[in-house]
Amino acid sequence: MGDVQTQHRTCNICEAMCGLIVEHDGENVLSIKPDVNDPLSRGHICPKAVALQDFRTDPDRITAPMLKVDGVFQEITWDEAYDIATEKLRAVQEVHGRDGVGVYLGNPNAHKFGNLLNLPALVKALGTKNRYSSATADQIPHHVASIHMLGHPMLIPVPDVERTDFMLIIGGNPVVSNGSMMTAPGFGKRIDEIKSRGGCVVVIDPRRTETAEKASDHLFIRPETDAFLMLALIHEVFAAGLVDLGALAGKVTGLEALQEAVTPFTPDLAAKRTGIPANIIRQLARDFATSPSAVCYARMGASTQSFGSLCQWANNALNIITGNFDHEGGAMFTTPALDYVGMTSRKGQERTYPERRSRVSGQPLYNGEFPVSVMAQEMETPGEGQIKALVCVAGNPVLTAPNGRRIEQCLEGLDFMLAIDIHVNDTTRHADLILPGTVALEEDIYDMVFHSFAVRNTAAYAPAIFAPPKGNPKEWEVIARLTARLTGANQIGPSPEQFLSMLLPQGYHGDTVSVAALLEAGQSVDLGPLVPNVTTRLETSDAMIHVAPDVFVEDLPRLLNFAPAQDQSYPLQMIGRRQVRSHNSWTQNSPRLVKGRNRCTVEIHPEDAARLGVTDGSDVQVRSRVGDVIMPAEVTDVMALGVVSIPQGWGQKNGNIGAASAQPTTSINDLTDDRRIDPISGNAAFNGVAVSVTPV
Repeated sequence: MGDVQTQHRTCNICEAMCGLIVEHDGENVLSIKPDVNDPLSRGHICPKAVALQDFRTDPDRITAPMLKVDGVFQEITWDEAYDIATEKLRAVQEVHGRDGVGVYLGNPNAHKFGNLLNLPALVKALGTKNRYSSATADQIPHHVASIHMLGHPMLIPVPDVERTDFMLIIGGNPVVSNGSMMTAPGFGKRIDEIKSRGGCVVVIDPRRTETAEKASDHLFIRPETDAFLMLALIHEVFAAGLVDLGALAGKVTGLEALQEAVTPFTPDLAAKRTGIPANIIRQLARDFATSPSAVCYARMGASTQSFGSLCQWANNALNIITGNFDHEGGAMFTTPALDYVGMTSRKGQERTYPERRSRVSGQPLYNGEFPVSVMAQEMETPGEGQIKALVCVAGNPVLTAPNGRRIEQCLEGLDFMLAIDIHVNDTTRHADLILPGTVALEEDIYDMVFHSFAVRNTAAYAPAIFAPPKGNPKEWEVIARLTARLTGANQIGPSPEQFLSMLLPQGYHGDTVSVAALLEAGQSVDLGPLVPNVTTRLETSDAMIHVAPDVFVEDLPRLLNFAPAQDQSYPLQMIGRRQVRSHNSWTQNSPRLVKGRNRCTVEIHPEDAARLGVTDGSDVQVRSRVGDVIMPAEVTDVMALGVVSIPQGWGQKNGNIGAASAQPTTSINDLTDDRRIDPISGNAAFNGVAVSVTPV
């Protein structure tokens, strides 16, 4: 043990980027505390940040390359591992072609900038078009809306919560998530600040969420009907003569087409579909449009449904036509130190979208990725392009993708599977070879993606505190060395720090922000509030904001024809929910995050429970078209009538390495249906799944 040392860094478990103060002695973490001076998180952290130390010391963690021999994992050397991986992947491609190898990238990659910089080279070295990630189970509708309206998938509008007077939250729970596609740690305090300055926060959700509890008002809505509400709000803004483009006048095209497109979507129709009275919808539209500033934020519940892309389009359109787009207190755009949009600029390039279609069912590819909802069928279906090998990096699709058990069956039929991970989990236990990854405290940290989604411009860089165990390479280096083996290169490229040193001078604050400057500052640097800038960043071919792209308008008849299923075998609708002490599946390996009562419950309204004979705490069977699970019921009036909720991230099998919870839990994705997607984006429709609930 050495002297006590202190480092300021940001947490990279979720999107919040909370500022931390980590005390350590060079070998062990002594404490992890919030940084009250961090300009973004302002002293907020959640239990996940304190658990960072658990992932490093997890006794179930993989710390050496593991080869499966006769069904049992055995340690091998790194040289052997790289040789085997290269040989097996190339062998599959020699027989089945380049696309015979698929790639799946899990959520943690978005928080590891070393991985983000090196994974494209690995995919290019493999030469496969079969790429998938957790993004298509979550956020692709946001990117699709930005592509068609603004010209670039990463030009994502962010609510200016620091200055807004009216915030409308649809299908989001940022008090728990700390923002998603909106990095806003400590959102509960932010709601208090909006209200204290005379503002208003309205939440629309089938569940009275933790955010709804703090908001000014909450309205229940039926699952999968959010687009009816949002289009009705737009309809009413037009009908009331409240359209005002503000500073964007002359930069918006398609306004007349938008007005015509929303004509059928009256408040009366929306009332029938959503369950929200028409007079309330009309008043909501007027309050939003006449507020000094306002912003609509639609997130998980609005994205992960059959009309996810329509929701994100309508969300942007509502902000645009009320003068709240690229405007203080509305939906704005970051000017990050590392300009991810500029790095991946597409200006001057003619592109068609979607970029291509999947081989079997013709689902769209955006951002170089096919929807994860089709990954199983691409493994099952013979023919040219069938996936016969998989490279899985920090992912667990068996628990996190729709109809996960179908994916599990497919993994067993592969010729070869390679995983880069820190655990043997429900997915990686099917691998033939596992290469160990690294955890947050062993990695340099600069959150290049989520600075682009933050409600305030900041920058923070911190080097690794600890070395990886057993002299292992860092995760980015594992990826880079595997790429070098596949390409025959003699050496790997620059380190993440070297990359960052090259990229920061090209960003919006290149004259003041550098690696040296961030290291000297020793903590997160404040770069100021969001500022209007979208008109100079548009990447549409005509440099205009397209408010009524054909791809969305042409999907409206499908929405008009929508009606909730009437199958009495599955009379309830299921939605997911986020929990503070959970983030996807891998955080369940922290004992401090899973201790206590079983939080993997199905929430059900008291009237539904009484009708079905379900009592609080009793076990019930939840059944859908694709599967069934048994789990405890939680009877609560936070749920809308006819709707049940199950949390994400659970379901680790008992006895499986990587399952810290001693209590049996279930995966919501044993119930979600991979046939249910948003056809514009291909995003999985996790919400609105028809289910039945019966007592056990």
